[in-house]
Amino acid sequence: MYFKSTYFEDYILNDKRITLGRTITETDFVVHAGHTGDFFPHHMDAEWCKMQPFKQRIAHGTMIFSIGIGLTASEINPEAMSKGYDRLRFVKPVFIGDTIHSEITISEKADAKKPEYGTVTEHVEIINQHGDVVLVCDHLLMVKRKL
Repeated sequence: MYFKSTYFEDYILNDKRITLGRTITETDFVVHAGHTGDFFPHHMDAEWCKMQPFKQRIAHGTMIFSIGIGLTASEINPEAMSKGYDRLRFVKPVFIGDTIHSEITISEKADAKKPEYGTVTEHVEIINQHGDVVLVCDHLLMVKRKL
């Protein structure tokens, strides 16, 4: 992890970066359930899940979002602030043993309310080891302009 100043003007539409992968473990399921209080059987009860359509436990969508976004945090940009996430969708299930990575594409740039800033949208896709998109969202950034 390191600091790198990137200003609004430096972002280029359609630029893409790809993170390293991370394998999802049973420990991830247990820790996330403990943090959130989400002990639904879909995530925690292997026997119950054998009778369900996916036949195995599925990862918490919020956990995959957290891990997938965490994978993108290799570079700290002191010129940008996160405004949040839009259009978050859990596209496909993730299972224990799956390996995910994130692909981030600069999809939009726009003026902000304050003229010294611009808004940058990063389209985020979280992808499993089979190449399937499992989660998508748009990350909105407020980014300083060069003065």
